[in-house]
Amino acid sequence: MTTPTRPLPVPDARSAPYWAAAARHELAIARCARCDRFEIPPDAICSHCGTADPVFRFERVSGRGVVRSWTVVHRASLAGFARDVPYLLVDVELAEQAGLRMIGRLLDDPDTVLRDGMPVRAAFEDIAPGTAVPAFALAPGGSS
Repeated sequence: MTTPTRPLPVPDARSAPYWAAAARHELAIARCARCDRFEIPPDAICSHCGTADPVFRFERVSGRGVVRSWTVVHRASLAGFARDVPYLLVDVELAEQAGLRMIGRLLDDPDTVLRDGMPVRAAFEDIAPGTAVPAFALAPGGSS
């Protein structure tokens, strides 16, 4: 019996720049051209200024942030993640903008003791040739 593979992202016109940057191991976030605020994920309307014409551009960000919340996944909701359990999902507030939050897998040991405010940095999981998924790792000095 073969182990199911992880699902691959299916970029569309709006998300293609994000996934292209991830493949290069860069974190790029959409920024509204009208109000200059970052938005995750970008939508047809900017949630900050309300414009229906946000003309989002993707900009590389530092990937630095702090943990705001987390959970340990013990049961995979998709078969492709079954061999990875248990793993940690973290809700990270990115350094570039107050309230700019992103959820991703923490690549550190699932038994890692986390605290609110612990520093993390972007990391990437290569899941197929030319395809990487943004994740996080504890920043140096951030472990307990």
